[in-house]
Amino acid sequence: MSQQKHLDLSRYVPALVNFLNNKLSAGASTCYRKHFGVGVVEWRILSMLAVESGITANRISQVIGLDKSAVSRAVQTLQNAGYVDGQTDDQDARKYTLSLTDSGQQIHDRVLQTALERERRLLGDFTPEEVDTLVSLLTRMHARVDDVNAVVPGE
Repeated sequence: MSQQKHLDLSRYVPALVNFLNNKLSAGASTCYRKHFGVGVVEWRILSMLAVESGITANRISQVIGLDKSAVSRAVQTLQNAGYVDGQTDDQDARKYTLSLTDSGQQIHDRVLQTALERERRLLGDFTPEEVDTLVSLLTRMHARVDDVNAVVPGE
């Protein structure tokens, strides 16, 4: 049995997902910075805080899959802009939680309209059933990430 000598990038799912992500993230960052003054990382944090307020930077890192230093830098940028407020937990002084300010909620709501339009255009050729299937498949893939990341070469 011969080993494959190179990846077929047109069928290698991790590459296809990564290429799509890179292009969408770069386009979103350019658009959001130009029109709203926030990049894609800041947008991800704003959107996370709109869904789940009063959470830690560590929670944000876990959910959106960014390293803690990138989240920390983006949180600092958002705090300096007045979009995010941090509070020390009354019961646990080690816990520092984050929430949107009123202006943070306003910028979130403005960017959200553009984000949803970008998604509408991305999925414009898909039927509602295909979108449901895609979401289901992506959710199943996401659930397998820990197993994939546990691969040890040679085992």
